[in-house]
Amino acid sequence: MLSAGLTGGIASGKSLAAKLFQKLGAYLIDADAISLEVVKPGREGWERIVKNFGPDIVEKNGAIDRVKLGSIVFSDAEKRRTLNNLLHPLIIEKINKELKHVAVRNPFCIVVVEMPLLFECGLQKDFDKIVVVSADRGTQKKRLMERNGLKEKEAEERLNSQMDLNEKKKFADYIIENN
Repeated sequence: MLSAGLTGGIASGKSLAAKLFQKLGAYLIDADAISLEVVKPGREGWERIVKNFGPDIVEKNGAIDRVKLGSIVFSDAEKRRTLNNLLHPLIIEKINKELKHVAVRNPFCIVVVEMPLLFECGLQKDFDKIVVVSADRGTQKKRLMERNGLKEKEAEERLNSQMDLNEKKKFADYIIENN
């Protein structure tokens, strides 16, 4: 099995690239989808968030209010670290389980793990190849504002919260420019 970590900045086009790899036959593991799974009501991630951020972070339907949580963590680096420390171990555990499962079922496949914070989690050494999807900052900001309905300041906060794309590129085996 060949494993590729697919990463890049926010709104750089990682999901589009991941879908293209999947269309070409790669098995796709989506860390964002796993993160949504671990924070469903009653799950361990949900419990950790409510314990650390309080019951006001929960919507009437029991789900985590992702808009409220996002506004908290993207404006406060310490709270963002707290959230990452709470959830990353759960997400990484699920990714590793799925990788092992795929390796047993199909040892000759290519697995692409789409993971926005791959470098920030220190997981680059866990993959055979690293692919970075890149877009210039202006393009990222425009996409982020359109996709998420953010104001310019909010988009800037989110862009500033991540590792610089030029730093990520230094560690890439392959770079996909997506302007």
